[in-house]
Amino acid sequence: MTLTAPLTAPRTTRTATLRAQMMKLAERISTPLLPADYLDVIDPLRSGAALRGRIVAINPETRDAVTLVIRPGRGWRGHMPGQYIRIGVDVDGVRQWRAYSLTSPTGRPDGCISITVKAIPDGVVSNYLVRRARVGTVIQLDQAAGEFTLDRPAPAKVLFVTAGSGITPVMGMLRNLPANSATDVVIVHSAPTAADVIFGGELRKLADRERIRLVEIHTDTDGLLDVASLQDVVTDLPERHTWACGPIGLLDALESRWAAAGLAEILHTERFRPTVITTGEGGTVTFTAAGSAAENDGTQSLLDTGEAAGVLMPSGCRMGICFGCVAPLRRGAVRDLRTGALTTAAEGDGVVIQTCISAAAGPCDIDL
Repeated sequence: MTLTAPLTAPRTTRTATLRAQMMKLAERISTPLLPADYLDVIDPLRSGAALRGRIVAINPETRDAVTLVIRPGRGWRGHMPGQYIRIGVDVDGVRQWRAYSLTSPTGRPDGCISITVKAIPDGVVSNYLVRRARVGTVIQLDQAAGEFTLDRPAPAKVLFVTAGSGITPVMGMLRNLPANSATDVVIVHSAPTAADVIFGGELRKLADRERIRLVEIHTDTDGLLDVASLQDVVTDLPERHTWACGPIGLLDALESRWAAAGLAEILHTERFRPTVITTGEGGTVTFTAAGSAAENDGTQSLLDTGEAAGVLMPSGCRMGICFGCVAPLRRGAVRDLRTGALTTAAEGDGVVIQTCISAAAGPCDIDL
């Protein structure tokens, strides 16, 4: 028997060829945009698109904090309790990226996630989200990240020490503890007043049901939390694995106290801003692409300096974790605000730096 090649291509090949031809035609018609750009308008959460989310609810928490419920796109891979997510929003025509802790339980039946945002003075993104964001707004998303997570299974005894918006990652952990969890949880939380306690109603209900022991410190009347007196409040403190999130001063005091007591290994901290250990000498920062220059005093990050000068600065977590702020250092010297380490560059060295955790250590040029 003699076999002969088919006179026509297989159906799958013909279909693929036709699809490719149709896409080329669509690209010609839609130029300078691409067909995908129109699909993004019709279905921004579609599979295969850049990860986005749509705000489906905005729930007030305090006078200056809200919870945003977000329906993520089909590429969302989920999160662990305590992790954060980077979101990108367009504020007055400029895309800004920030990181916020996830406060929702994992595996919600509706597939949504939530972040809780507290407006801070001069905070471009936080004030936009709290005051101006609307249901239906589509925002950019990154996958969840971060290592400030509760052990699985949770330790028998847990202490959470939080202040202000530092309660947000902890609430993500609490909402994921089983209702019948045997974990003994104590929360020591600081806020200016009872009305300023984010999730105050929910926390107090958990305490009423004896799911947690809640210690509220209202700093307007009680003063700041004295870390040295914590053991008076939590008498079995050395037995408790501790998670802490809040202002740098609080975390520094806790780390020092726990280290002195030999408890450093059971203390976990989450910092929303890098700790400044050693400052640079400061200097003139030239942003070569933008054609502008600004003074940096050695204590301010290059990211903040650039933004204050009106330079479009890439950014993300703003605390040295996500590398969303990386930029080329053409020449000059910068100092790491966390460690004091000095980085220098000459023309052609190909050095890149994280602008959110670096300050000028003399004149420097950045290719932005």
